[in-house]
Amino acid sequence: MSTAAPDISGNRFELLVQSVTDYAIYMLDPSGAIVSWNAGARRFKRYEADEIIGQHFSAFYTAEDRAAGVPARALATAEREGRFEAEGWRVRKDGTHFWANVVIDPIRNPTGTIIGFAKVTRDLTERRTTEAALKESEERFRLLVQSVTDYAIYMLDPVGTITSWNAGAQRFKGYTADEILGQNFSRFYSDEDRLAGVPTRALETSAREGRFEAEGWRIRKDGSRFWANVVIDPVRNPMGKLIGFAKVTRDLTERRETQMALEQAREAIFQSQKMDAIGKLTGGVAHDFNNLLAVIVGSLDLARQRLAIGADISRYIENAIIAAERGATLTQRMLAFARKQELRLESVDCVNLVRNMAGLLDSTLGSTVSIETRFPISLSCAHADPGQLELALLNLAVNARDAMPDGGRLIIEGVELDLHADQHPDLASGRYVRLSVIDEGEGMDEATLNQAREPFFTTKGIGKGTGLGLSMVHGFAEQCGGSLTISSGLGQGTNVSLWLPVASSENSLTEAAPETLDAVVGQDDQPLVILAVDDDELVLTNTAGMLGELGHTVFQAMSGADALRILEQGHIDMVITDHAMPNMTGAQLADVLEEIRPGLPIVIITGFAELPPQATRRLRLDKPFKQAELARMVAVARQGYAAARFSEMPGVQN
Repeated sequence: MSTAAPDISGNRFELLVQSVTDYAIYMLDPSGAIVSWNAGARRFKRYEADEIIGQHFSAFYTAEDRAAGVPARALATAEREGRFEAEGWRVRKDGTHFWANVVIDPIRNPTGTIIGFAKVTRDLTERRTTEAALKESEERFRLLVQSVTDYAIYMLDPVGTITSWNAGAQRFKGYTADEILGQNFSRFYSDEDRLAGVPTRALETSAREGRFEAEGWRIRKDGSRFWANVVIDPVRNPMGKLIGFAKVTRDLTERRETQMALEQAREAIFQSQKMDAIGKLTGGVAHDFNNLLAVIVGSLDLARQRLAIGADISRYIENAIIAAERGATLTQRMLAFARKQELRLESVDCVNLVRNMAGLLDSTLGSTVSIETRFPISLSCAHADPGQLELALLNLAVNARDAMPDGGRLIIEGVELDLHADQHPDLASGRYVRLSVIDEGEGMDEATLNQAREPFFTTKGIGKGTGLGLSMVHGFAEQCGGSLTISSGLGQGTNVSLWLPVASSENSLTEAAPETLDAVVGQDDQPLVILAVDDDELVLTNTAGMLGELGHTVFQAMSGADALRILEQGHIDMVITDHAMPNMTGAQLADVLEEIRPGLPIVIITGFAELPPQATRRLRLDKPFKQAELARMVAVARQGYAAARFSEMPGVQN
């Protein structure tokens, strides 16, 4: 008798099923009773095999599903359609629920008769929890984005098509979601921006650099414009592929208008302050010059009356000259305030300079003020104009005296200091000499201290000061490469300090040539034919008169064009021209003359400190000038000397 071989393949299949723990795999008979049970079923549903085999599989369903006939429909569907799949809540032995994916397949014999069902269940609770959390997060984010009304937040696809739209976008741009979804975002740009390719460049920049931000005009649905801040960020999938852009727009129209209004207000305030400063400037100048002109006009009028009767007029002429010289000093102070005065910078021994000023200070300040000097044994020379430095110290000393109406002690102090970067806001790093004028007077409050360096600000009362003293000293210090500082307090006196750079070997001047200008004047006094040029008839007449008194023949021209016409008509030995003339300046006239009459001596007269760079090589005479100074300049021009050789002589500058 033969014996059948054991079903080895069937055993292997059973071993495979029993080893699976991630799926519950078990058999049902046609009525739904459980006939097998694997390790995965035991793990998910927590029944042992002997506890559950023979029980109906509906035991795993909730009471609600059983009452609704869900288990029976599942088997019927599997039998009818060949397969049933669903997800839903299932119940463990301990009554807890888990979310399951269920697949039921019918099992038929060779004749097609159903003999049971194969049921596969997978526990998806963790995945469903994750998906639910993600869905909840996405929903919260969606609600957040949709609720934002101060920002337009929406998505674009890679080519700029709008794929989402929030309430802020609708409020800013006027489109509802139905109207705008599927449209390209370039419709929010102006025609000029679209033609210039601005929207495309924005997306390209965002994709390339990881972010794009800009401000500009954007267009609403009704055609009106608003000023927007735009940020575009690329959106990529986990593989790094670009899938779109996130676009955030903020309407800054109101802020921009506020800023513009603020700027306009600031400009108006600045203009008002500027006009106030101009008012102080013109008022101060008018006041001081009116005083001087009153002396000049009154003296000359008296001189004319006395001259008619043959009386002595020298006193009145002297008064007029003194007043005019004071006017020149006032002009020099204004130029110093404007940082436009012509300085002769050289190495200055400050200790020696103050010592030489002792007599002047004693006579100027009076007997009620005692002067004390404090200098170290050794003090480096300062890089400054000695004459202007002396004038600056004298100004500070007079101010100190006026702050001590009952007298007191005035201290002039000098120290040498090294300054590092950012140690003093107005000064570069380097070594400085600090000259301080210290008084024991009434001092200044904070408001007065803040205005002390302003032009024409004075606490001395009308007619007692020009208000240019400190501003002049400040301007002088800055032109030297230094600064002016003031410290003071009510009842604590005042300390005004001049910071001047220490002189180096490069900026020290050489000693003046031993030859004097008077020697030059005496070398040749032969009369010349001189062309005088000035657009001011009074000044021209005066200059021509001085030259005539010196014995020269003078032709007069009131413009550069007139001067050129006169030059074509005859021989001219020298040209003396004003600089500040309309149409053609004195420097421009000199350039033309150099081309058509090379070697012709030319002198430029100016009342201002600066001349164009190309004119700095010319001989220069500063206004106002006396006849002797004019005579010296004619002599220099006649001899062809370089003006730089006499730069240290008054009135002769190069």
